[in-house]
Amino acid sequence: GFDTYFTSRTLENNRRNVWFAEYWEENFNCKLTITGSKKEDTDRKCTGQERIGKDSHYEQEGKVQFVIDAVYAMAHALHHMNRDLCADSAGLCPEMEHAGGKRLLKYIRSVNFNGSAGTPVMFNKNGDAPGRYDIFQYHSSNTSTPGYRLVGQWTDDLQLNIEEMQWGGGVRSVPPSVCSQPCRPGERKKMVKGMPCCWHCELCDGYQYQADEVTCLLCSYNERPNENRTGCRSIPIIKLEWHSPWAVIPVFLAMLGIVATIFVVATFIRYNDTPIVRASGRELSYVLLTGIFLCYIITFLMIAKPDVAVCSFRRIFLGLGMCISYAALLTKTNRIYRIFEQGKKSVTAPRLISPTSQLAITSSLISVQLLGVFIWFAVDPPNIIIDYDEQKTMNPDQARGVLKCDITDLQIICSLGYSILLMVTCTVYAIKTRGVPENFNEAKPIGFTMYTTCIVWLAFIPIFFGTAQSAEKLYIQTTTLTISMNLSASVALGMLYMPKVYIIIFHPELNVQKRKRSFKAVVTAATMSSRLSHKPSDRPNGEAKTELCENVDPNS
Repeated sequence: GFDTYFTSRTLENNRRNVWFAEYWEENFNCKLTITGSKKEDTDRKCTGQERIGKDSHYEQEGKVQFVIDAVYAMAHALHHMNRDLCADSAGLCPEMEHAGGKRLLKYIRSVNFNGSAGTPVMFNKNGDAPGRYDIFQYHSSNTSTPGYRLVGQWTDDLQLNIEEMQWGGGVRSVPPSVCSQPCRPGERKKMVKGMPCCWHCELCDGYQYQADEVTCLLCSYNERPNENRTGCRSIPIIKLEWHSPWAVIPVFLAMLGIVATIFVVATFIRYNDTPIVRASGRELSYVLLTGIFLCYIITFLMIAKPDVAVCSFRRIFLGLGMCISYAALLTKTNRIYRIFEQGKKSVTAPRLISPTSQLAITSSLISVQLLGVFIWFAVDPPNIIIDYDEQKTMNPDQARGVLKCDITDLQIICSLGYSILLMVTCTVYAIKTRGVPENFNEAKPIGFTMYTTCIVWLAFIPIFFGTAQSAEKLYIQTTTLTISMNLSASVALGMLYMPKVYIIIFHPELNVQKRKRSFKAVVTAATMSSRLSHKPSDRPNGEAKTELCENVDPNS
């Protein structure tokens, strides 16, 4: 309709439009000489017989339909307004003359009709007409002519024909068009400054978990993140197991030592009245064997599952076995030293060398250890703890809580400290008595035992404290401690008792009574030994071979 109307317009029938003459000159590329036109000399004059669409190209502009629809919207609004306000009269009534623009606007927003393009014309609550758009995409392929193709529309919402669309790189699916990709589980969004819709994904590391999209929080002390770091889970609890390689070796050594100790005790009891058993000092020998046995037993307490009872026994027997052993050895070496020192000065026997006195001295030394343990019980009662810091590694998956007794490294060393003091003192006496006759009351075997034991414990201390920060602390320290105690007990058992057991079982002819000498005879022998030690014929170690009895009669 509009095309027919517009193409029929001429200079004669469209005089009311003052701009039409200018449009005519521009459209037909000519000049008018009539009044109101531009008067300029030109080779071509407008004849007035030109026709729009025939003598020139004509194409309706795409926005003309909106102008048409706008005019119709105004017409419909005026019609409805006239119908409501001037129902009984034709034309413009007084009510309509004084209605005002606001009232007319209300009618304009209420119109609803089909426009020139066949689409509905209406207005929303804001007074805007609904947008209508055709969406084109430029297509280029080897099978079709390049050009724009309709791939969708937008009226109230977007409608796209995804299958008809082309994407770069030949991709058929819709490529992502976002500033940032969604973060994976366990990652938080770290917003980019000045770009509120963009972010970087940052992993919740260490012992953190993803609390929400933008926050990582630390798990509690007894928990670690789960596999995808979206929450926390409990840290597994471990202890030293019996089947662990760290426990197998100490247990094996302890079992061998216990069997050997029981065998020695049984042999001594069986041959209790024979000269070798009597000469070794039966009372202190059984005390020493008890200490050796306890040194082996502590291995099982150190590996057993911790509870209050086990922790209590650990405190009691940790240093008790060594204390009993070295208290007995110290009493023996001190007795030998006093006998020979006294012999150099007088023929009177020193005090406190009888078996009863020796047991009393040993018991008093042991009581100091027991007193310290009882004070420890009173100040810090036994308890079990779960240590989550000992094996809290950088990798949370390897973190473990260690079930153990509430005993610190310092408390362990303090518990062993008194026994180590006895060991050092015993070693000093062993050095002092190294020059006595070699068959007198085990002076030399005791010396060798103490030298070897000192080496064992000198190796133990740096290993024990050097692994205090290691993740394997539980295993290394327990294994080192138990093996050191097993070796100490085995050295004493092997050097002090195995030679006697060998003679008792395989050479009974040597297990005979020798003539008992008085203390005066022993003193004389000691004096002779001291004098002979200065002769050139002395043996390399400065000791003379002197036959002395193993038994000294303290009453002589």
